Amino acid sequence: MQDEERPEAEEWRSSRRALLRRMALAGLGLPLAQAAALKPSQASAAQSQRETPHTKPAPPPRPSALKPEDDAFLNDLEHANFLFFWEQAHPQTGLIKDRCNVRAQDTSTVASIASTGFGLTAICIGEKRGFVSRAEARLRVIQALSFIWHKLPTHRGFFFHFADMKTGERVWDSEASSVDTAMLLCGILMCRQHFQDHDISQLAQAIFDRVEWPWLSEDTGVLSMGWTPEVGFLQARWNLYSELMMMYLLGLGSATHPLPAEAWHAWKRTTFEYDGLRYVGSFAPLFVHQYSQAWFDFRNKKDEYADYFQNSIIATDVHRRFCVELNEQFPDYSNALWGITASDSAKGYVVWGGPPEMGPIDGTIVPAAAGGSLPFLPQATMRVLRTIHDHYQNAWCRYGFVDAFNPLTEWYDTDVVGIDTGITMLMAENARTGFVWETFMRNPEAQRGMEQAGFKAYAPKPQAV
Repeated sequence: MQDEERPEAEEWRSSRRALLRRMALAGLGLPLAQAAALKPSQASAAQSQRETPHTKPAPPPRPSALKPEDDAFLNDLEHANFLFFWEQAHPQTGLIKDRCNVRAQDTSTVASIASTGFGLTAICIGEKRGFVSRAEARLRVIQALSFIWHKLPTHRGFFFHFADMKTGERVWDSEASSVDTAMLLCGILMCRQHFQDHDISQLAQAIFDRVEWPWLSEDTGVLSMGWTPEVGFLQARWNLYSELMMMYLLGLGSATHPLPAEAWHAWKRTTFEYDGLRYVGSFAPLFVHQYSQAWFDFRNKKDEYADYFQNSIIATDVHRRFCVELNEQFPDYSNALWGITASDSAKGYVVWGGPPEMGPIDGTIVPAAAGGSLPFLPQATMRVLRTIHDHYQNAWCRYGFVDAFNPLTEWYDTDVVGIDTGITMLMAENARTGFVWETFMRNPEAQRGMEQAGFKAYAPKPQAV
């Protein structure tokens, strides 16, 4: 049955629109003001995490190298992921679907600019890996950047979250999104550095230089989550640690409309503690520790606050421990099967994770939780991905893993979601070769952004195993 004919299709669209609206209007500057929905006991526990004097932290886990068989597995996974971004893009506009039903004929036409940003990066990986010829890849990128520059609606350089993939027209009354624009820009800058092509470079530079970063801060020091023609600036601000780092760094690195250096210090970094491990975190899903690090290379660097790469290692291991400790409630969770981040569920799109617990969690597994954390804990995340692939056949499809599944209820998603497929593919390549990091960081905007933020290279002390 086609997507438009499914009775649940409109219900899903309505619920996701409502979720995104709540995300945009939330007052905490988080992807969702989830703290407001916590039970009193959970809120107290979360508060005590921040206020209780810290004990000596336990040593964080240390990343391990990939085995040859793991590298081969990830190559197959990346190829499957690449097919989504190649086949589910409009061949003339280059815009890529937000999601795709892989169990039926999918006729949806809604693209997301974030999915397109991941997809442009996926084309670079695909060309490097031999999944597509250089001529085909170059043509697709030029068509996409030309459409984005000349025809995709924009306001002050920021793009609307969702668009019709055929025409570029804004859909669902979506906002001109700050963070989704940042993900699109990361993909565009990645193409500029990878292809070293005059036409691509000119288009990429024009698109990036058009973005008016200071306008988005509205004289507050922190960026708004977005803007709509109907209500103006959204109330929610990017003022707490989350996936915001890429956005601020791009703004700091702009040569035409730069953010002031003070903007990097304007957002809060809240310390959490779990099992003696301390890290900067948020009341938010695991993806907040992944997205910025898909492109920006934080390895062996720190600002005056943190080493964010090591911080994501700790946060990922904390999430693993949290899931394993839920085993009594959800016996599918184990060291071989864990990972919850914002995803589809049997009841619609849910922003869930922990600690502290966000949900309500029901035993669902989200492959992108492990996939997006591959560079942080290669051995632990590979164990999860292999378990899913080898033991849950219905969780695998032409484009890799479906967005989510629940082993306890035998529910399997019918869809893949662009941003989850994208973070898995990019982080798989970074875990294998560091290709995305090394290519993207050659951009002067990325280098200037990190310099303005005060990042310095250093040699981290070896951690105990």
